[in-house]
Amino acid sequence: MADFDLTSLHALEIKTLRGFTQAPETTQSDADLEASSGLEAGQLRRAVEWLVSKSLLAVTSEEARISVSLSDQGKRFLEVGGTPESELLRRATEGSVTLGDLQGDDRFDRGDWGSAFGSLKKEGIIDSDGPHIVLKDAERAAFHTETIVDGLIGRFREDPEATVSIETFSGELRAHIEESATGRGKGKSPVRLSEQTVREYALTDDGRETLTAVLDQNLTGEEVSRLTPEMIQVGAWKQVGFRRYDLSIRPPRIQTGRHHPYRAYLDQVRRKLLSLGFEEMKGPLVETEFWNMDALFMPQFHAARNIHDAYFVSDPSESQGPEEPHFSAVGRAHRDGGDTGSRGWRYPFDPERSRRLLMRTQGTALSARTLAGGPNIPGKYFAIARCFRPDEIDATHGAEFNQVEGIVLGGSINFQSLLGLLKLFALEVAEAEEVRYVPDYFPFTEPSVELQAKHPTLGWIELGGAGLFRPELTAPLGVDVPVIAWGLGVDRMAMVSLGVSDIRDLFSTDLDYLRNQK
Repeated sequence: MADFDLTSLHALEIKTLRGFTQAPETTQSDADLEASSGLEAGQLRRAVEWLVSKSLLAVTSEEARISVSLSDQGKRFLEVGGTPESELLRRATEGSVTLGDLQGDDRFDRGDWGSAFGSLKKEGIIDSDGPHIVLKDAERAAFHTETIVDGLIGRFREDPEATVSIETFSGELRAHIEESATGRGKGKSPVRLSEQTVREYALTDDGRETLTAVLDQNLTGEEVSRLTPEMIQVGAWKQVGFRRYDLSIRPPRIQTGRHHPYRAYLDQVRRKLLSLGFEEMKGPLVETEFWNMDALFMPQFHAARNIHDAYFVSDPSESQGPEEPHFSAVGRAHRDGGDTGSRGWRYPFDPERSRRLLMRTQGTALSARTLAGGPNIPGKYFAIARCFRPDEIDATHGAEFNQVEGIVLGGSINFQSLLGLLKLFALEVAEAEEVRYVPDYFPFTEPSVELQAKHPTLGWIELGGAGLFRPELTAPLGVDVPVIAWGLGVDRMAMVSLGVSDIRDLFSTDLDYLRNQK
Protein backbone atom coordinates (compact mmCIF):
# COMPACT_ATOMS: atom_id res chain seq x y z
CA MET A 1 0.00 0.00 0.00
CA ALA A 2 1.14 3.61 -0.59
CA ASP A 3 3.53 4.74 2.14
CA PHE A 4 1.68 7.58 3.85
CA ASP A 5 -0.41 8.15 6.99
CA LEU A 6 -4.12 7.59 6.33
CA THR A 7 -5.13 10.27 8.84
CA SER A 8 -3.33 12.86 6.69
CA LEU A 9 -5.76 12.24 3.82
CA HIS A 10 -7.96 15.25 3.14
CA ALA A 11 -11.63 14.88 4.01
CA LEU A 12 -12.57 15.28 0.33
CA GLU A 13 -10.15 12.49 -0.63
CA ILE A 14 -11.64 10.15 1.94
CA LYS A 15 -15.18 10.82 0.74
CA THR A 16 -14.14 10.26 -2.89
CA LEU A 17 -12.47 6.95 -2.04
CA ARG A 18 -15.57 5.87 -0.10
CA GLY A 19 -17.59 6.55 -3.24
CA PHE A 20 -16.09 3.28 -4.58
CA THR A 21 -17.18 1.28 -1.51
CA GLN A 22 -19.95 -0.67 -3.24
CA ALA A 23 -17.85 -1.64 -6.28
CA PRO A 24 -14.10 -1.02 -5.85
CA GLU A 25 -13.27 -2.84 -9.12
CA THR A 26 -15.55 -0.75 -11.38
CA THR A 27 -15.08 2.59 -13.12
CA GLN A 28 -17.12 5.67 -12.29
CA SER A 29 -17.73 8.85 -14.24
CA ASP A 30 -17.74 12.37 -12.79
CA ALA A 31 -21.51 12.21 -12.39
CA ASP A 32 -21.34 8.76 -10.77
CA LEU A 33 -18.76 9.93 -8.24
CA GLU A 34 -20.73 13.07 -7.42
CA ALA A 35 -23.71 10.88 -6.55
CA SER A 36 -21.78 8.18 -4.65
CA SER A 37 -19.51 10.56 -2.70
CA GLY A 38 -22.05 13.30 -2.01
CA LEU A 39 -19.56 15.96 -3.10
CA GLU A 40 -20.22 18.97 -5.28
CA ALA A 41 -18.55 19.17 -8.70
CA GLY A 42 -15.84 21.63 -7.60
CA GLN A 43 -14.99 19.63 -4.48
CA LEU A 44 -14.83 16.41 -6.49
CA ARG A 45 -12.47 17.93 -9.06
CA ARG A 46 -10.00 18.93 -6.36
CA ALA A 47 -10.17 15.56 -4.63
CA VAL A 48 -9.69 13.66 -7.90
CA GLU A 49 -6.61 15.74 -8.79
CA TRP A 50 -5.06 14.99 -5.40
CA LEU A 51 -5.80 11.25 -5.59
CA VAL A 52 -4.47 10.99 -9.15
CA SER A 53 -1.25 12.77 -8.12
CA LYS A 54 -0.87 10.19 -5.30
CA SER A 55 -1.46 7.30 -7.75
CA LEU A 56 -4.52 6.16 -5.80
CA LEU A 57 -6.88 6.95 -8.68
CA ALA A 58 -6.42 6.65 -12.44
CA VAL A 59 -8.24 8.27 -15.38
CA THR A 60 -9.41 5.40 -17.59
CA SER A 61 -11.14 7.44 -20.33
CA GLU A 62 -11.62 11.04 -21.37
CA GLU A 63 -14.08 12.27 -23.97
CA ALA A 64 -15.06 15.76 -25.13
CA ARG A 65 -18.80 16.02 -25.76
CA ILE A 66 -20.41 18.95 -27.58
CA SER A 67 -23.98 19.84 -26.67
CA VAL A 68 -26.50 22.12 -28.37
CA SER A 69 -28.92 24.37 -26.50
CA LEU A 70 -31.20 27.27 -27.41
CA SER A 71 -29.98 30.84 -26.95
CA ASP A 72 -32.44 33.48 -25.73
CA GLN A 73 -33.15 34.33 -29.36
CA GLY A 74 -33.74 30.66 -30.15
CA LYS A 75 -36.25 30.41 -27.31
CA ARG A 76 -38.08 33.40 -28.77
CA PHE A 77 -38.14 31.74 -32.20
CA LEU A 78 -39.51 28.58 -30.56
CA GLU A 79 -42.24 30.62 -28.89
CA VAL A 80 -43.40 32.29 -32.12
CA GLY A 81 -43.06 29.05 -34.09
CA GLY A 82 -40.48 30.06 -36.68
CA THR A 83 -37.47 32.14 -37.66
CA PRO A 84 -37.33 35.38 -39.67
CA GLU A 85 -35.91 33.33 -42.58
CA SER A 86 -38.70 30.73 -42.48
CA GLU A 87 -41.43 33.36 -42.23
CA LEU A 88 -39.92 35.43 -45.06
CA LEU A 89 -39.81 32.37 -47.32
CA ARG A 90 -43.34 31.33 -46.36
CA ARG A 91 -44.71 34.77 -47.21
CA ALA A 92 -42.73 34.86 -50.48
CA THR A 93 -44.22 31.47 -51.44
CA GLU A 94 -47.78 32.60 -50.74
CA GLY A 95 -47.59 35.71 -52.92
CA SER A 96 -46.04 39.07 -53.64
CA VAL A 97 -44.31 40.55 -50.59
CA THR A 98 -41.78 43.33 -49.91
CA LEU A 99 -39.31 43.84 -47.09
CA GLY A 100 -41.45 46.76 -45.93
CA ASP A 101 -44.46 44.41 -45.63
CA LEU A 102 -42.42 42.03 -43.48
CA GLN A 103 -41.11 44.76 -41.23
CA GLY A 104 -44.67 45.54 -40.27
CA ASP A 105 -44.85 42.10 -38.61
CA ASP A 106 -43.82 42.75 -35.00
CA ARG A 107 -43.06 39.11 -34.22
CA PHE A 108 -39.50 39.96 -35.23
CA ASP A 109 -37.49 43.19 -35.05
CA ARG A 110 -36.86 45.25 -38.18
CA GLY A 111 -33.20 44.33 -37.94
CA ASP A 112 -34.10 40.61 -37.86
CA TRP A 113 -36.04 40.93 -41.11
CA GLY A 114 -33.20 42.84 -42.76
CA SER A 115 -30.62 40.25 -41.65
CA ALA A 116 -32.83 37.38 -42.90
CA PHE A 117 -33.28 39.06 -46.28
CA GLY A 118 -29.54 39.66 -46.63
CA SER A 119 -28.49 36.11 -45.68
CA LEU A 120 -31.10 34.40 -47.90
CA LYS A 121 -30.16 36.58 -50.85
CA LYS A 122 -26.49 35.80 -50.29
CA GLU A 123 -27.30 32.07 -50.36
CA GLY A 124 -29.11 32.54 -53.66
CA ILE A 125 -32.43 31.35 -52.24
CA ILE A 126 -34.23 34.63 -52.98
CA ASP A 127 -33.74 37.67 -55.15
CA SER A 128 -35.49 40.99 -55.55
CA ASP A 129 -37.60 42.25 -58.42
CA GLY A 130 -37.80 45.93 -57.62
CA PRO A 131 -39.20 46.07 -54.07
CA HIS A 132 -40.67 42.56 -54.31
CA ILE A 133 -39.02 39.39 -53.00
CA VAL A 134 -38.71 36.52 -55.49
CA LEU A 135 -38.15 32.87 -54.50
CA LYS A 136 -35.36 31.27 -56.60
CA ASP A 137 -34.46 27.95 -54.90
CA ALA A 138 -37.44 26.09 -53.41
CA GLU A 139 -35.37 23.06 -52.41
CA ARG A 140 -32.91 25.09 -50.39
CA ALA A 141 -35.79 27.14 -48.97
CA ALA A 142 -37.23 23.95 -47.49
CA PHE A 143 -34.10 23.62 -45.39
CA HIS A 144 -34.99 26.89 -43.64
CA THR A 145 -38.76 26.42 -43.45
CA GLU A 146 -38.78 22.75 -42.41
CA THR A 147 -35.40 21.35 -41.41
CA ILE A 148 -34.29 24.24 -39.19
CA VAL A 149 -37.73 24.99 -37.74
CA ASP A 150 -38.72 21.36 -37.04
CA GLY A 151 -35.41 19.48 -36.97
CA LEU A 152 -33.43 22.00 -34.93
CA ILE A 153 -35.57 24.47 -32.98
CA GLY A 154 -38.45 21.99 -32.79
CA ARG A 155 -36.24 19.50 -30.93
CA PHE A 156 -36.60 21.74 -27.85
CA ARG A 157 -40.41 22.05 -27.77
CA GLU A 158 -40.82 19.84 -24.70
CA ASP A 159 -37.97 21.45 -22.78
CA PRO A 160 -36.53 24.79 -24.06
CA GLU A 161 -33.80 24.57 -21.40
CA ALA A 162 -32.57 21.14 -22.51
CA THR A 163 -29.17 20.32 -24.02
CA VAL A 164 -28.89 17.89 -26.93
CA SER A 165 -25.77 16.11 -28.18
CA ILE A 166 -24.65 17.51 -31.52
CA GLU A 167 -24.06 13.91 -32.67
CA THR A 168 -27.83 13.36 -32.83
CA PHE A 169 -28.29 15.89 -35.68
CA SER A 170 -27.92 15.11 -39.39
CA GLY A 171 -24.75 16.08 -41.22
CA GLU A 172 -26.25 19.09 -43.02
CA LEU A 173 -27.98 20.37 -39.90
CA ARG A 174 -24.87 19.80 -37.82
CA ALA A 175 -22.80 21.87 -40.26
CA HIS A 176 -25.41 24.65 -40.05
CA ILE A 177 -25.33 24.55 -36.23
CA GLU A 178 -21.54 24.80 -36.09
CA GLU A 179 -21.46 27.67 -38.58
CA SER A 180 -24.32 29.52 -36.89
CA ALA A 181 -22.95 29.16 -33.36
CA THR A 182 -19.27 29.83 -34.07
CA GLY A 183 -19.22 32.05 -37.17
CA ARG A 184 -19.27 35.82 -37.51
CA GLY A 185 -22.29 37.41 -35.79
CA LYS A 186 -22.81 34.37 -33.56
CA GLY A 187 -24.36 36.59 -30.90
CA LYS A 188 -27.55 36.39 -33.02
CA SER A 189 -27.51 32.59 -33.35
CA PRO A 190 -30.63 30.73 -32.15
CA VAL A 191 -28.38 28.01 -30.69
CA ARG A 192 -25.22 27.85 -28.64
CA LEU A 193 -22.61 25.12 -28.33
CA SER A 194 -21.01 23.97 -25.09
CA GLU A 195 -18.16 21.52 -24.71
CA GLN A 196 -17.81 19.28 -21.69
CA THR A 197 -15.04 16.81 -20.92
CA VAL A 198 -16.40 13.57 -19.46
CA ARG A 199 -13.92 11.35 -17.61
CA GLU A 200 -14.11 7.93 -16.03
CA TYR A 201 -11.97 6.86 -13.09
CA ALA A 202 -10.85 3.62 -11.46
CA LEU A 203 -8.99 2.84 -8.26
CA THR A 204 -5.40 1.71 -8.68
CA ASP A 205 -4.09 -1.29 -6.70
CA ASP A 206 -2.78 1.14 -4.06
CA GLY A 207 -6.12 2.94 -4.17
CA ARG A 208 -8.08 -0.24 -3.42
CA GLU A 209 -5.76 -1.08 -0.51
CA THR A 210 -6.12 2.46 0.80
CA LEU A 211 -9.92 2.25 0.57
CA THR A 212 -9.83 -1.00 2.58
CA ALA A 213 -7.70 0.70 5.25
CA VAL A 214 -10.04 3.73 5.31
CA LEU A 215 -13.03 1.45 5.90
CA ASP A 216 -11.16 -0.63 8.55
CA GLN A 217 -10.27 2.52 10.50
CA ASN A 218 -13.76 3.93 9.97
CA LEU A 219 -12.52 7.18 8.45
CA THR A 220 -15.52 9.10 7.10
CA GLY A 221 -14.09 12.41 5.96
CA GLU A 222 -15.94 14.16 8.77
CA GLU A 223 -12.83 14.22 11.02
CA VAL A 224 -12.06 17.57 12.68
CA SER A 225 -8.89 19.46 11.77
CA ARG A 226 -9.20 22.31 14.29
CA LEU A 227 -9.72 22.27 18.05
CA THR A 228 -11.84 25.28 19.08
CA PRO A 229 -12.43 26.88 22.52
CA GLU A 230 -16.10 25.96 22.27
CA MET A 231 -15.25 22.26 21.81
CA ILE A 232 -13.09 22.37 24.95
CA GLN A 233 -15.73 24.22 27.01
CA VAL A 234 -18.58 21.79 26.29
CA GLY A 235 -16.40 18.67 26.08
CA ALA A 236 -17.32 17.99 22.44
CA TRP A 237 -13.68 17.11 21.66
CA LYS A 238 -14.23 13.74 23.38
CA GLN A 239 -16.77 12.59 20.77
CA VAL A 240 -14.99 13.59 17.56
CA GLY A 241 -12.07 12.22 15.60
CA PHE A 242 -9.15 14.48 14.72
CA ARG A 243 -7.01 14.63 11.64
CA ARG A 244 -3.30 14.35 12.26
CA TYR A 245 -1.15 17.41 11.53
CA ASP A 246 1.35 16.98 8.70
CA LEU A 247 4.43 18.96 9.73
CA SER A 248 6.06 18.36 6.33
CA ILE A 249 3.66 20.77 4.65
CA ARG A 250 5.13 24.22 4.04
CA PRO A 251 3.37 27.16 5.74
CA PRO A 252 1.35 29.61 3.65
CA ARG A 253 3.36 32.14 1.68
CA ILE A 254 2.91 35.77 2.76
CA GLN A 255 1.66 37.74 -0.24
CA THR A 256 2.35 41.40 -0.84
CA GLY A 257 -0.26 43.67 -2.38
CA ARG A 258 -0.16 44.45 -6.10
CA HIS A 259 -2.35 45.93 -8.78
CA HIS A 260 -4.64 43.69 -10.81
CA PRO A 261 -2.60 42.80 -13.96
CA TYR A 262 -5.25 44.10 -16.35
CA ARG A 263 -5.78 47.29 -14.33
CA ALA A 264 -2.02 47.87 -14.43
CA TYR A 265 -2.05 47.30 -18.21
CA LEU A 266 -4.84 49.87 -18.73
CA ASP A 267 -2.92 52.41 -16.62
CA GLN A 268 0.16 51.76 -18.76
CA VAL A 269 -1.83 52.33 -21.98
CA ARG A 270 -3.20 55.59 -20.60
CA ARG A 271 0.29 56.83 -19.62
CA LYS A 272 1.69 56.00 -23.05
CA LEU A 273 -1.05 57.91 -24.89
CA LEU A 274 -0.75 60.92 -22.59
CA SER A 275 3.02 60.92 -23.14
CA LEU A 276 2.39 61.01 -26.92
CA GLY A 277 0.48 64.28 -26.47
CA PHE A 278 -3.08 62.94 -26.64
CA GLU A 279 -5.80 64.57 -24.56
CA GLU A 280 -8.22 62.28 -22.73
CA MET A 281 -11.94 62.22 -23.59
CA LYS A 282 -14.58 61.30 -21.02
CA GLY A 283 -18.33 60.82 -21.20
CA PRO A 284 -21.35 59.00 -19.75
CA LEU A 285 -21.89 55.23 -19.83
CA VAL A 286 -25.59 55.79 -20.52
CA GLU A 287 -25.91 57.47 -23.92
CA THR A 288 -28.68 58.64 -26.21
CA GLU A 289 -29.06 57.01 -29.60
CA PHE A 290 -28.21 60.43 -31.00
CA TRP A 291 -24.60 60.46 -29.78
CA ASN A 292 -24.13 56.69 -29.91
CA MET A 293 -25.43 56.28 -33.49
CA ASP A 294 -27.17 59.24 -35.18
CA ALA A 295 -24.22 61.63 -34.82
CA LEU A 296 -22.00 58.86 -36.26
CA PHE A 297 -24.09 58.79 -39.46
CA MET A 298 -25.44 55.32 -38.65
CA PRO A 299 -28.88 55.07 -40.30
CA GLN A 300 -31.81 54.38 -38.02
CA PHE A 301 -32.55 51.16 -39.92
CA HIS A 302 -29.05 49.77 -39.19
CA ALA A 303 -29.10 46.26 -37.70
CA ALA A 304 -26.84 47.33 -34.78
CA ARG A 305 -29.77 49.32 -33.36
CA ASN A 306 -32.04 46.35 -32.62
CA ILE A 307 -32.62 44.95 -29.15
CA HIS A 308 -30.14 42.09 -29.64
CA ASP A 309 -27.18 44.40 -30.21
CA ALA A 310 -27.59 46.99 -27.45
CA TYR A 311 -28.73 47.22 -23.83
CA PHE A 312 -31.58 49.74 -23.78
CA VAL A 313 -32.45 51.56 -20.54
CA SER A 314 -36.03 51.04 -19.37
CA ASP A 315 -36.42 53.78 -16.72
CA PRO A 316 -36.06 56.48 -17.87
CA SER A 317 -36.17 55.26 -21.45
CA GLU A 318 -35.62 58.63 -23.17
CA SER A 319 -33.66 61.85 -22.71
CA GLN A 320 -35.54 65.05 -21.97
CA GLY A 321 -34.96 66.77 -25.30
CA PRO A 322 -33.07 66.78 -28.61
CA GLU A 323 -29.30 67.35 -28.63
CA GLU A 324 -29.09 70.89 -30.02
CA PRO A 325 -27.49 72.79 -31.68
CA HIS A 326 -26.27 69.86 -33.77
CA PHE A 327 -29.48 67.78 -33.81
CA SER A 328 -31.09 69.47 -36.82
CA ALA A 329 -27.90 69.36 -38.94
CA VAL A 330 -27.41 65.63 -38.18
CA GLY A 331 -31.03 64.90 -39.11
CA ARG A 332 -30.61 66.69 -42.46
CA ALA A 333 -27.43 64.72 -43.18
CA HIS A 334 -29.39 61.49 -42.69
CA ARG A 335 -32.38 62.60 -44.79
CA ASP A 336 -30.69 64.14 -47.83
CA GLY A 337 -27.06 64.91 -46.97
CA GLY A 338 -27.75 68.48 -45.80
CA ASP A 339 -24.84 70.79 -46.62
CA THR A 340 -22.29 67.96 -46.89
CA GLY A 341 -22.55 67.36 -50.65
CA SER A 342 -23.90 63.86 -50.00
CA ARG A 343 -27.27 62.31 -50.88
CA GLY A 344 -27.60 61.06 -47.27
CA TRP A 345 -29.39 57.81 -46.46
CA ARG A 346 -32.69 59.02 -48.00
CA TYR A 347 -35.18 57.95 -45.31
CA PRO A 348 -37.49 59.86 -42.94
CA PHE A 349 -35.26 60.58 -39.92
CA ASP A 350 -37.18 59.92 -36.65
CA PRO A 351 -36.29 62.56 -34.00
CA GLU A 352 -38.02 60.57 -31.22
CA ARG A 353 -35.73 57.58 -31.75
CA SER A 354 -32.70 59.81 -31.17
CA ARG A 355 -33.82 60.35 -27.57
CA ARG A 356 -33.78 56.66 -26.59
CA LEU A 357 -31.29 55.80 -23.82
CA LEU A 358 -28.93 52.85 -23.98
CA MET A 359 -25.67 51.61 -22.49
CA ARG A 360 -22.81 52.91 -24.63
CA THR A 361 -22.05 50.32 -27.34
CA GLN A 362 -18.96 51.98 -28.81
CA GLY A 363 -16.35 54.49 -27.70
CA THR A 364 -16.89 56.45 -30.93
CA ALA A 365 -19.74 58.24 -29.13
CA LEU A 366 -17.05 60.10 -27.15
CA SER A 367 -15.36 61.17 -30.38
CA ALA A 368 -18.64 62.61 -31.67
CA ARG A 369 -19.15 64.57 -28.44
CA THR A 370 -15.58 65.88 -28.61
CA LEU A 371 -15.93 67.04 -32.23
CA ALA A 372 -19.18 68.79 -31.38
CA GLY A 373 -17.58 70.52 -28.38
CA GLY A 374 -15.07 72.60 -30.37
CA PRO A 375 -11.83 70.58 -30.38
CA ASN A 376 -8.35 71.96 -30.94
CA ILE A 377 -7.27 71.98 -34.59
CA PRO A 378 -4.85 70.38 -35.03
CA GLY A 379 -5.58 68.08 -32.12
CA LYS A 380 -5.46 64.49 -30.96
CA TYR A 381 -7.70 62.81 -28.39
CA PHE A 382 -8.16 59.38 -26.83
CA ALA A 383 -10.40 57.53 -24.39
CA ILE A 384 -10.39 54.16 -22.67
CA ALA A 385 -14.13 53.62 -22.94
CA ARG A 386 -16.22 50.96 -21.21
CA CYS A 387 -18.75 49.59 -23.70
CA PHE A 388 -21.66 47.14 -23.49
CA ARG A 389 -23.12 44.73 -26.07
CA PRO A 390 -25.29 41.62 -25.50
CA ASP A 391 -22.83 39.24 -27.17
CA GLU A 392 -22.29 35.54 -26.55
CA ILE A 393 -19.40 35.25 -24.07
CA ASP A 394 -16.46 33.13 -25.19
CA ALA A 395 -12.64 33.21 -25.36
CA THR A 396 -12.56 36.45 -27.40
CA HIS A 397 -15.95 38.11 -26.66
CA GLY A 398 -17.53 39.64 -23.59
CA ALA A 399 -20.82 41.44 -22.86
CA GLU A 400 -18.75 44.30 -21.39
CA PHE A 401 -15.47 45.38 -22.88
CA ASN A 402 -13.03 48.28 -23.11
CA GLN A 403 -12.18 50.21 -26.27
CA VAL A 404 -9.23 52.50 -26.87
CA GLU A 405 -10.97 55.18 -28.88
CA GLY A 406 -9.06 57.96 -30.58
CA ILE A 407 -9.21 60.76 -33.14
CA VAL A 408 -6.62 63.00 -34.76
CA LEU A 409 -7.77 66.04 -36.75
CA GLY A 410 -5.94 68.59 -38.85
CA GLY A 411 -5.52 69.88 -42.35
CA SER A 412 -2.64 67.54 -43.24
CA ILE A 413 -4.14 64.34 -41.82
CA ASN A 414 -4.69 61.46 -44.28
CA PHE A 415 -5.15 57.68 -44.48
CA GLN A 416 -1.40 57.06 -44.40
CA SER A 417 -1.25 58.89 -41.05
CA LEU A 418 -3.88 56.47 -39.73
CA LEU A 419 -2.00 53.32 -40.82
CA GLY A 420 1.16 54.57 -39.15
CA LEU A 421 -0.65 55.24 -35.87
CA LEU A 422 -2.37 51.84 -35.93
CA LYS A 423 0.94 50.05 -36.41
CA LEU A 424 2.44 52.08 -33.56
CA PHE A 425 -0.40 51.07 -31.24
CA ALA A 426 -0.20 47.39 -32.16
CA LEU A 427 3.56 47.23 -31.61
CA GLU A 428 3.88 49.51 -28.58
CA VAL A 429 0.58 49.03 -26.73
CA ALA A 430 -0.41 45.45 -27.63
CA GLU A 431 3.27 44.46 -27.94
CA ALA A 432 2.35 42.35 -30.98
CA GLU A 433 5.16 41.02 -33.15
CA GLU A 434 3.08 40.81 -36.34
CA VAL A 435 0.25 43.08 -37.55
CA ARG A 436 -1.77 43.38 -40.74
CA TYR A 437 -4.54 45.53 -42.22
CA VAL A 438 -7.77 44.17 -43.73
CA PRO A 439 -10.33 46.27 -45.68
CA ASP A 440 -13.55 46.79 -43.72
CA TYR A 441 -16.79 48.80 -43.73
CA PHE A 442 -18.31 51.15 -41.14
CA PRO A 443 -21.19 53.59 -41.75
CA PHE A 444 -19.16 56.53 -40.43
CA THR A 445 -15.71 56.07 -42.05
CA GLU A 446 -14.48 55.89 -45.64
CA PRO A 447 -12.03 54.38 -46.36
CA SER A 448 -12.15 51.88 -43.49
CA VAL A 449 -9.69 49.28 -42.25
CA GLU A 450 -9.53 46.50 -39.66
CA LEU A 451 -6.35 46.03 -37.61
CA GLN A 452 -5.35 42.46 -36.80
CA ALA A 453 -2.49 41.09 -34.67
CA LYS A 454 -0.91 37.64 -34.40
CA HIS A 455 -1.69 36.04 -31.04
CA PRO A 456 0.83 33.33 -30.05
CA THR A 457 -1.96 30.81 -29.35
CA LEU A 458 -5.14 31.98 -31.11
CA GLY A 459 -3.49 33.15 -34.36
CA TRP A 460 -4.75 36.29 -36.10
CA ILE A 461 -7.31 38.17 -33.98
CA GLU A 462 -9.17 41.41 -34.66
CA LEU A 463 -8.01 44.37 -32.57
CA GLY A 464 -10.52 46.87 -33.94
CA GLY A 465 -11.63 49.12 -36.77
CA ALA A 466 -10.48 52.49 -38.03
CA GLY A 467 -10.84 54.94 -40.91
CA LEU A 468 -11.39 58.55 -41.99
CA PHE A 469 -14.59 60.09 -40.68
CA ARG A 470 -17.02 60.87 -43.49
CA PRO A 471 -18.00 64.50 -44.09
CA GLU A 472 -21.60 63.51 -43.26
CA LEU A 473 -20.36 62.99 -39.68
CA THR A 474 -17.91 65.85 -39.25
CA ALA A 475 -19.69 68.69 -41.09
CA PRO A 476 -22.94 68.60 -39.01
CA LEU A 477 -20.77 68.75 -35.87
CA GLY A 478 -18.95 71.88 -37.10
CA VAL A 479 -15.61 70.33 -38.17
CA ASP A 480 -14.25 71.03 -41.67
CA VAL A 481 -10.83 69.31 -41.56
CA PRO A 482 -9.96 65.62 -42.06
CA VAL A 483 -10.38 63.40 -39.00
CA ILE A 484 -8.89 59.93 -38.61
CA ALA A 485 -10.47 57.68 -35.99
CA TRP A 486 -10.01 54.25 -34.49
CA GLY A 487 -11.73 52.06 -31.93
CA LEU A 488 -9.46 49.22 -30.78
CA GLY A 489 -10.42 46.41 -28.41
CA VAL A 490 -7.95 47.01 -25.59
CA ASP A 491 -9.11 43.75 -23.96
CA ARG A 492 -7.77 41.83 -26.97
CA MET A 493 -4.63 43.98 -27.06
CA ALA A 494 -4.09 42.96 -23.44
CA MET A 495 -4.53 39.30 -24.40
CA VAL A 496 -1.60 39.64 -26.81
CA SER A 497 0.54 41.68 -24.40
CA LEU A 498 -0.13 39.52 -21.31
CA GLY A 499 -0.11 36.19 -23.16
CA VAL A 500 -3.73 35.41 -22.20
CA SER A 501 -5.74 33.00 -24.39
CA ASP A 502 -9.18 33.60 -22.85
CA ILE A 503 -10.56 37.14 -22.50
CA ARG A 504 -12.41 36.12 -19.33
CA ASP A 505 -9.06 35.63 -17.57
CA LEU A 506 -8.52 39.40 -17.73
CA PHE A 507 -11.32 39.78 -15.17
CA SER A 508 -10.41 36.72 -13.09
CA THR A 509 -10.83 36.79 -9.30
CA ASP A 510 -8.61 33.71 -8.83
CA LEU A 511 -5.91 35.01 -6.48
CA ASP A 512 -3.38 32.31 -7.36
CA TYR A 513 -3.77 33.10 -11.05
CA LEU A 514 -3.51 36.85 -10.45
CA ARG A 515 -0.43 36.54 -8.23
CA ASN A 516 1.43 34.58 -10.90
CA GLN A 517 0.32 36.65 -13.90
CA LYS A 518 2.93 38.99 -15.30
